[in-house]
Amino acid sequence: MSYPDPRYFGARGETNADFRPATAPPDFVSGSAARGTAYHYLSTTVSTGGEYGLYRVDMGPEFGGPSTHFHKAMSESFFILSGTMRLFDGRRWLDATPGDYLYVPVGGLHAFRNESGEPASMLMLFAPGAPREDYFEGVTQLDGLSEEERAEFFVRHDSFFV
Repeated sequence: MSYPDPRYFGARGETNADFRPATAPPDFVSGSAARGTAYHYLSTTVSTGGEYGLYRVDMGPEFGGPSTHFHKAMSESFFILSGTMRLFDGRRWLDATPGDYLYVPVGGLHAFRNESGEPASMLMLFAPGAPREDYFEGVTQLDGLSEEERAEFFVRHDSFFV
């Protein structure tokens, strides 16, 4: 295995890094601030030129998370920062705690939820990048959609539920 072909051809490098302090407020909150889910858009598809999307997801103590699904165009990874998150790896449910990591290749069945009764936080990485912000924000508005509109929403966001 070798390194990818160069994409930067300058001789001195660029001053173009982007710092986000841990104290930055979430970009989007689903549900109440205390019990809902807060999404921190750390690196979006736009900011990485489509290379990946990285999000910190802080889930309140209530049960929540998608059922078993897969993606046809991107892999997804989970890294637990705090609390206990239930992760499904396609074979079994695992109680993941800080430092645990799950990589799901393209097409891999997976799911996650917080059933602990306590807050939990994790990093989610999608590669290559996709407009997941639209998914996170749009999934909260599914109640008002018809079954056909819901199905189209999930296909548009590369989420195929089983």
